[in-house]
Amino acid sequence: MLTALSSPSVANDGALIRPEALAGYLARVLRAEVEVVAVRPLSAGGAAADPKEFGYGGPLEVECRVDGARRLLVISRARPAKGFGHDYPADRAWQALYGHHAYNSFPRHAKSVDVGIVRESGEVLSVADAAEFFQLVEKAPGSLYWLDLDRLLSHPVRALDSDRARALASFLGQVHAEKRDEPTLYHRRIRELVGHGECVMGILDSYPRHYPLLPSADCEIIEHLMVRWRWRLRERCRRLSRVHGDFHPWNLLFGDGTEFSVLDRSRGEWGEPADDVSALAVNYLFFGVRKSCAAAGATGVAEPFASLFELFLQTYLDATGDGDLLEVLPPFLAFRALVIAHPRWYPTLSDATRRSLLGFARAMAEARVFEPHRTLEFFARGGFAWAVR
Repeated sequence: MLTALSSPSVANDGALIRPEALAGYLARVLRAEVEVVAVRPLSAGGAAADPKEFGYGGPLEVECRVDGARRLLVISRARPAKGFGHDYPADRAWQALYGHHAYNSFPRHAKSVDVGIVRESGEVLSVADAAEFFQLVEKAPGSLYWLDLDRLLSHPVRALDSDRARALASFLGQVHAEKRDEPTLYHRRIRELVGHGECVMGILDSYPRHYPLLPSADCEIIEHLMVRWRWRLRERCRRLSRVHGDFHPWNLLFGDGTEFSVLDRSRGEWGEPADDVSALAVNYLFFGVRKSCAAAGATGVAEPFASLFELFLQTYLDATGDGDLLEVLPPFLAFRALVIAHPRWYPTLSDATRRSLLGFARAMAEARVFEPHRTLEFFARGGFAWAVR
């Protein structure tokens, strides 16, 4: 027996999904009686005001009863947005096909149940005439980590906040301990850092034309500097490690204490550890700069974010003994800062916050090594001098 919502078909930035078709699909995949109770957009943070208004996906939460037992699933698929390497249905199909294996081979990751397609008619069936691909993923419990950081904008730090930063750093150290000898994969990851539609060149292309805070001339200079970084890093193939690829606070869910799950592993299973480290580390700087800029006349990276940044980085270095990390971090930090400063991704930021982040991105593109103490000093002086050598 199959039952489904009588509500209209649900759109998810692509083909419509008919509830009755979804119920039939789930029954086939789960091999059970399925009743779809509700299909709704999945909120990232509940009632909290999320500063991130754009993302690559538009997930739907599916509440259903499977053989009478309540179950929550998530339909996850990439938006058919222009740019970012998601232009064609085949690009978005890759996301679902890749994610199904990658999610299930990564520790603590929300599990992928299946990969399906949506026909133009709204049926959820086979690949032959697919309009879009999607993943069916188990909903992981917990609260997104960005909510922890958001709370610290106005509330005191807890011992648990430090414990969680340490736990995340230690986890990455364990993940990155698995190495692989395959130079072409390392070359690909470094190449994609510069030229992929979701990375530096794609992000710069998506900034508004004639954007006063990041003129085209500066974009060109950053690209030249990043190409230099590509050739500087290219021979460090021995660093190829198991990676997550998008290890930031919107992809981390904490339950009780330091127990957490991870979401949305991206851009390949192997890469440069600095990518994961930078993805989280830059967000401590981001929230710290936001807090400073909210105080009249203040500059720098406000506490407790400066201390959490240092704690996370030092814990990772202690856990891994990665003596080369500081030599490879700058271009990855530059990329992450360009994303956070983007007016489409984070439209509500103040100009002061955005200027600080863009200055940081430029400085990291130009740097030869990452010096944590100088980073905090630069922010404290109100930004980075932009002098191209």
